[in-house]
Amino acid sequence: MSYEKVAQAKSNLVIGTKQTIKAIKAGTVTEVIVAADADPEVTGKVIKVARQFSVDYHEVPSAKELGNACGIDVGAATVAIK
Repeated sequence: MSYEKVAQAKSNLVIGTKQTIKAIKAGTVTEVIVAADADPEVTGKVIKVARQFSVDYHEVPSAKELGNACGIDVGAATVAIK
């Protein structure tokens, strides 16, 4: 998984933990990206739900870079691609 893939999917992104979990449960997500340096309590919840709903998830090294790839000025712990 690369930051470039996230940047290319900007119009189909769900950014943030709560919104990502909602989207997974709604069945609108094809893939989830999790930042390795984010709080494990936060990312663990998303990974658990992704597993429950058989949604692929991938890890990237940096929340800050993930946020940049999404076009936001802050880090992103989790992002979902619709």
